[in-house]
Amino acid sequence: MTEIDTESLSESVDQGLKALFRGGWEGALKTVFFALLVLVICLIVKRVVLRILDRGLDRGHVDRSFHGFIRSGLNVVLWFITIMIVAELLGINATSLVALVSIAGLAISLSVQDTLANLAGGLTILATHPFKVGDYVVIGSTAGTIREIGMVYTKLTTLDNRRIVVPNSIVADAEVTNYTTEPLRRVDLVISASYEAPVELVKKTLQGIMDSHEKVLMDPPPFARLNNHGESSLEYAVRAWCENADYWDVYHDLLEQIKEAFDREGISIPYPQMEVSIKK
Repeated sequence: MTEIDTESLSESVDQGLKALFRGGWEGALKTVFFALLVLVICLIVKRVVLRILDRGLDRGHVDRSFHGFIRSGLNVVLWFITIMIVAELLGINATSLVALVSIAGLAISLSVQDTLANLAGGLTILATHPFKVGDYVVIGSTAGTIREIGMVYTKLTTLDNRRIVVPNSIVADAEVTNYTTEPLRRVDLVISASYEAPVELVKKTLQGIMDSHEKVLMDPPPFARLNNHGESSLEYAVRAWCENADYWDVYHDLLEQIKEAFDREGISIPYPQMEVSIKK
């Protein structure tokens, strides 16, 4: 099929040359001059369009990682249109050129399927914008801070400072949880207390700890209620809202302060126990 289209393109070029010189050298020079003039105009238009695109990307909310890809893609399209216009002016059948380019594109796409899948994933990220550089996210089972968004890979840094590179095809198909986009975040804790401890005392102690913490927000109000009757203890749900950046401070502070307050109030935190009765 490639040989047939190559022969067709060669015949088209030959026919174009014959048509070009049909009016003699003078006519050929006029045609070439006009084609060059159109080429220059097309290049000027292409430059103007790319400048408008650059300004639009700078003013928009598109991540800078994608600027180069978008610009390169549009540049290829504009070059293709320019070549088609000039070829038609020179008498070359543009249909043969399009067929040849299509076949070449198909052959290349079959040899780089994985890369194209990652590029498609990059375009999906560009369109949906699920995260940006600096966001803390969980992609599938991978958690970390976004450091770079490329067209083929997305790079994250984990809490223990490991760099992880995830193909964009996986990112596009995975469930993504973004912990940074919202300004507030809720700390959810499950606290165990013994059955002997009065429920109201435990609730009052938990509520007092959250009310006195400077980083716990009062709107939405903090919440402490009995949540479950466990096998060895009563379980209390503790929910406190805070600024996103203060999440881990509040999380660890509450755990530490709850243990100290339970010790002061004589509230025990039981561990799983088993009673064994031996009958003689």
